[in-house]
Amino acid sequence: MKAAVLASPQSVTQRPLRVTDVADLSPSSGQVLLRVRACGVCRTDLHIVEGELPPKQEHIIPGHQIVGEVIDGATAELKVGSRVGVCWLGGTDGTCRYCRSGSENLCDAPTFTGYTVHGGYAEYALARADFVFPLPAALDDLHAAPLLCAGIIGFRSLRVAGVQRGERVGLFGFGSSAHLAIAVLQAWNCEVHVSTRGESHRRLAVSLGATWVGSEAEKPPVELDRAITFAPSGDVVIAALASLRKGGVVAINAIHLDRIPQFDYDTLLWGERQLRSVANMTRADAHDFLQVAAQIGLRPKVTVFSLDRVNDALLAIKNDSIDGAAVVVP
Repeated sequence: MKAAVLASPQSVTQRPLRVTDVADLSPSSGQVLLRVRACGVCRTDLHIVEGELPPKQEHIIPGHQIVGEVIDGATAELKVGSRVGVCWLGGTDGTCRYCRSGSENLCDAPTFTGYTVHGGYAEYALARADFVFPLPAALDDLHAAPLLCAGIIGFRSLRVAGVQRGERVGLFGFGSSAHLAIAVLQAWNCEVHVSTRGESHRRLAVSLGATWVGSEAEKPPVELDRAITFAPSGDVVIAALASLRKGGVVAINAIHLDRIPQFDYDTLLWGERQLRSVANMTRADAHDFLQVAAQIGLRPKVTVFSLDRVNDALLAIKNDSIDGAAVVVP
């Protein structure tokens, strides 16, 4: 089969993913073999390719927002031909204190799709049968793919921030995940304020109905109840904190952050403001979000790349040169 393989991390400007023929796959017990129909491109993939996340396996096939069709390893619940989604969390040990307490996203021994096991930048992919999700018919392949990480983790970020219906919510950064979160917030009748550096991203936020849109140097005109940061920048975290009311919450949606700058506790954190991180997702998050997405008719803005152009897709993510999400099609 054809796949995009990362031999060693390096800048995406060096085009480190090599599209080549690799051995065909065969499912083991508990796995399904999928024909990949589409795979979303995530900023986490960029962190893996460029080495900001330390390598876990040599010659890895990245990609963890997989829309696939079951072709082998079918079960009573997952019949041949079933259309399913695969996410970043590819498996857990099921026995650690976090799994046993309902926090499988914090598992001590997790499997990550496209990082610790091969992912979906390929014609075929393997996945644990208990970590795939049947996709609602209302979500087509291209528009379902970005939902499988960007959408789910954005949804979890809203939960971690404790967003309530009708609140004022800030989105700091407006890439793939944020442009999906805004649709959920609007369904919850929230007032959404967007701060982002890209002019085209600001235009997109306006077109999607944000109450206020500004540059990264501008502060929302009102105090926010909740804020979610989507950029891997500590400066953005500080900007979000500076926009909160007393008792407000910032949720950091980033698996990698450059650093947290020194900041003034008295003016930014005091007053029972909270700073929280978002780590992975749970299967419950996935099921709940996919149901919400189908109900509200969520259709991400997507740019499609062929598998041969996967390096171009990652470069576009790095440069913020596309609005919405990138999707690779084998």
